[in-house]
Amino acid sequence: MAMPVPEDVFPGELPDREGASVRETFELFSAAAPKGWRVELIEGEIYVVPPANGEHEEIVTEVVEQVIARRVDKELRNFTGIGLTLPGATDPVRVIPDLVIAPRGSFDDRHAWHAPDPVLLVSEVTSAATAGRDRLQKIRAYARAGIPVYLLIDREADEAVVCSEPVGDDYAHKATHKLGTAVPLPAPLGFTLDSAAFRGAAAE
Repeated sequence: MAMPVPEDVFPGELPDREGASVRETFELFSAAAPKGWRVELIEGEIYVVPPANGEHEEIVTEVVEQVIARRVDKELRNFTGIGLTLPGATDPVRVIPDLVIAPRGSFDDRHAWHAPDPVLLVSEVTSAATAGRDRLQKIRAYARAGIPVYLLIDREADEAVVCSEPVGDDYAHKATHKLGTAVPLPAPLGFTLDSAAFRGAAAE
């Protein structure tokens, strides 16, 4: 069942959902959502996510800068705003992670949604509205897609969780690091992030 969306999300008329399937409703909301809003389809539920606040974006930007500075493979690129279509338990999942790391040219097309095959890492930075999904449903979705590493920066819990070795709909290995400490990323990344900057952004 699709999640209700406040009418003030859409400045014009709400999409006509009568008789539409969840997937059709998702497409309608995706087309009608204002710029900066993300519409995701996860386990049969539609979620409309407002634009991120400055603290959130500071953390995402810091991760991007550290990846650029520390990556071993110089062909790796950071992508924000990339839509991924992932396998679901019954229906496909469509998500827009805060950050995707993949080789150069992985999304060199005009499609709005992409297969997860080239993705090496996805990252989500929690907010009060998204934390539950980031910790549960998205772990299942990313693991099921075989994405090697999921980096969850949990602002509410003041920690970073590195999930690796996807097996079924979960990750076999989860390493939790307090924000402010070093966060090693396993292969295929193989470098360490300094999360002190993430904590600093969250404290501002």
